[in-house]
Amino acid sequence: MRKLEQGESAAVLTLGALGVVYGDIGTSPLYTMKEIFGPQTGIALTPDNLVGAVSAIFWGLMVIVTLKYVLLILRADNRGEGGIMALTALAAHAVGANARRRRMLLLLGLFGAALFYGDSVITPAISVLSAVEGLEVATPAFKPYVLPICIGVLIALFAMQRYGTGLVGRLFGPVILLWFAVLTATGVAQIVQHPAILAALDPLNALVFLQAQGWHVLVVVGAIVLAFTGVEALYADMGHFGRRPIQFAWMGLVLPSLSIHYMGQGSLLMRQPEALENPFYRMFPDFWLLPAVALATTATVIASQAVISGAFSMTKQAIQLGFLPRMQVRYTSVKEAGQIYMPGVNGLLLCAVLLAVVGFGSSSAMASAYGIAVTGTMLITTLLTFFVVRHAWKYPLPLVLAATGAFLALDLLLLVSCAIKFFDGGWFPLLLGLVLFGSMSTWRRGREQLFEGINREDPELLPFVTALARQVMHRVSRTAVYAVASPATVPQALLHNLKHNQVLHERNLILTVVFHELPWIPFSDRVQVEAIAPGFWTVTVNYGFKNAPDIPQALELCKAHGLPIDLFETSYFLSREIVVPSRKAGMARWREALFALMSRNAGSVAAYFRLPNNCVVELGTRVQL
Repeated sequence: MRKLEQGESAAVLTLGALGVVYGDIGTSPLYTMKEIFGPQTGIALTPDNLVGAVSAIFWGLMVIVTLKYVLLILRADNRGEGGIMALTALAAHAVGANARRRRMLLLLGLFGAALFYGDSVITPAISVLSAVEGLEVATPAFKPYVLPICIGVLIALFAMQRYGTGLVGRLFGPVILLWFAVLTATGVAQIVQHPAILAALDPLNALVFLQAQGWHVLVVVGAIVLAFTGVEALYADMGHFGRRPIQFAWMGLVLPSLSIHYMGQGSLLMRQPEALENPFYRMFPDFWLLPAVALATTATVIASQAVISGAFSMTKQAIQLGFLPRMQVRYTSVKEAGQIYMPGVNGLLLCAVLLAVVGFGSSSAMASAYGIAVTGTMLITTLLTFFVVRHAWKYPLPLVLAATGAFLALDLLLLVSCAIKFFDGGWFPLLLGLVLFGSMSTWRRGREQLFEGINREDPELLPFVTALARQVMHRVSRTAVYAVASPATVPQALLHNLKHNQVLHERNLILTVVFHELPWIPFSDRVQVEAIAPGFWTVTVNYGFKNAPDIPQALELCKAHGLPIDLFETSYFLSREIVVPSRKAGMARWREALFALMSRNAGSVAAYFRLPNNCVVELGTRVQL
């Protein structure tokens, strides 16, 4: 019975992985072949070129997706979690006490995360737009309505985010399963009519095709890379489903289905070159065209959903690792902590996606903007993996270079191929990434300077509370919790409370919250309690970057450490720093102004740590950088 339950669980996880993880890469056939032989590449639509292009796609799926991600990078999990932020934390931890290398890896991972946001904007835009463009194939009369329909679908998609992915999650797997079944069936139907396309299974045809392009190969590879977009989702969503279900779904269904379908498109174009206008939809009989558009639109919405959810999760991780200010986080499931909704991120993403759709106007125009963010993230993932394999797994350097060097060279080729499309739209996701990278690095550096200034000016905690405990003053029969960034100094809120109210609580907790470069911290390690003076304790609360911060819940754990706390008789005193830019040496003037702006607009501490609103006292203090 236990084996049966485990089997059923594995099947459910595999189905879920199929829906969430593979929606993006699974919808690439909507536009990839059309772009490879589009007028911008100048590749002649000949049988030899079709075999070579399909062969390049097939072997790219084998090498980049199967070998690199499915077999290598999925092994680099951070206690079961994946994604570039988790990999960054793992690589930084692997290099140990080397502060310079650690900082370099953090900045590298930060830039990769910023590029992921660019992908989060382009993916919904190009996926939904390419699906709705199928209406033009049904009848040209639909052409004026393609853009409005696409905008309406995207607005509905982002509007439903507040209800959580759990609402539609049960439909993801079956719909994408149907999608891959349709890809397989249409591919087989075309291949049997012209089996010569099966020559694409020979890797020599891919090499001959690419070599024949000369320097023009960069343009061709820049279009072929569209077949691999979404590959980062394999790694990013590992924490939701586990390594095995993702591997089973890829090897058992997704890889065969995509391979057969791309060969089917190649077979169709060999017989009907005029189908290049939209080879995906030309594979369907006329009476199946509108249902195919409906299915493709649903599949692209699911693909977009996975990227949007990934943006929410990555933002939360970045906040807890200290790279972004606090933002409102809503938990949309009582069972799954990973199902969250962030209104601010959702609104910004929607605005950026709509700008991309209106600005580019078509999926072909947007295809030029798609590759840079994806290939940049892939390259950074490979670099970070090198440090994990070398320093965490302790493999010999020659073996590590062999394992990652070939992938690094391939990633560089893909990145350079996409970079030549910079002025054709590639600047868009790169600009988004650079803006986000500048903001995230500024926030990190600004917080470091802020804490350094506070530590210099505030008195030391232990001598202060020891002397304070000896004084005779009025004590309030409640518990006061003072949140502080560093337990070595006196909280500003405590100083203000003594100065203005001239009272002291019977029990005073100096609370420090520490976010670790680990995904999860168990309850057994959640809190540390130390008595430092009569009526004073230091309490350290530990969270991983996937944990949901909840201070009242953490304080209940203090009872096991000899400090029972009545939450109904507890007040929370918070210090809110009002940052004022200065002309002192440190950050550039514009970065100080940006940090001050981000600090003023940061989300509420009370809401972020789930503090009860009627028990919070917030005291402000002006701090110069």
